[in-house]
Amino acid sequence: MRSLVWVLGLVWLALVILPAHAADPPPPPVPAAPPDVITLKDGSVIVGEIVEMADGVLQIKTAFGVGEIVKVKWENVDKLTVTHPLPFHLKEGTILSATAEDGEAGTLLLKAQPLNGSVSVPMDSVVSINPLAQPSVVYIGAVTAGLSSASGNSNFVNGSFLFDLTGRSDKLRLFLNGRYVYGENNNQLSARNARATIKLDFFLTKRFYWFASSYFEQDTFQDLKLRTALATGPGYQFIDRGDFESPYLKDMTLNAEFGVSYFNEDFKNSPDQSSIRGRGSIKFNWPMLDDRVTLYYFGEFFPSFQNSKDYYWTTDQGVRLRVISGFIVNFQYTYRYNNSPPPGVKSTDLLYLVTLGYSFDTTNKR
Repeated sequence: MRSLVWVLGLVWLALVILPAHAADPPPPPVPAAPPDVITLKDGSVIVGEIVEMADGVLQIKTAFGVGEIVKVKWENVDKLTVTHPLPFHLKEGTILSATAEDGEAGTLLLKAQPLNGSVSVPMDSVVSINPLAQPSVVYIGAVTAGLSSASGNSNFVNGSFLFDLTGRSDKLRLFLNGRYVYGENNNQLSARNARATIKLDFFLTKRFYWFASSYFEQDTFQDLKLRTALATGPGYQFIDRGDFESPYLKDMTLNAEFGVSYFNEDFKNSPDQSSIRGRGSIKFNWPMLDDRVTLYYFGEFFPSFQNSKDYYWTTDQGVRLRVISGFIVNFQYTYRYNNSPPPGVKSTDLLYLVTLGYSFDTTNKR
């Protein structure tokens, strides 16, 4: 009897409470914002969402394509309707976060958020719309390391450390590049060398710059205590980020430079040498596939002014593969050639490295 009472009570709760909850109406859907409308001077109409206007080019995410961006020249825009607030940057430096409506010929009616009314603005006074703001200094680089060891029938230790860093502001660029390699085989030293380049570029124009650099290198098996090169001269940025619209080429960079350097070599056993030389350099960086793959090359060349047959050349080239997030696998091949080595030292050194590490890029991207 008591069990029957419990069952009837549960049935009563189900009949009374559940319908009450089921009767609650679902929340109303949030209406989507109407699309932006862009009318060109030839009468064409583009419907979609305005992403950005910078350097005289308006970018629209169209309503008829998935992720498709249409680019039109700002000078070809006749009318504009913007339904969601965007920052409008004007010539005199004013920034208005506003929606926009058609105004009289050649003007826009901007409805700024803090204001109740509209402001009529000539279209040619709009410098940019919703530009992508970048930090004052952008850092790009990678730090990787590798280690291997064995004991027992084999006994060796090999370690390597690589770093590459570029810090860029509007007028200055700092570049750091270095390597350290160490190896032991059966408790006997088998490899130990290190190098570092520190360079500062002063941009005189958007492409042309003046550099000041220092190069340091040590190699136990080249009889080298320290190789030093202090250089300065002009350089040119042949390819910069954003020069190409292709998603495969848009982040490619290429710069080259040539100047004069003081070149000094301190040896353990051979007489030290110093001379005035040239310094030529090429740096190439090609991130692609959303930075999943990066090809790179960095070479420095030091020809003697006194003897054309006396020169030193070093290059680093390789590929970085992003595994997950910023973690990468780095494959690097290093080539060094000294045309006038000390007695008993070979002219050519080759180095193959596989390292793991982290890459970073503080550039803001959409």
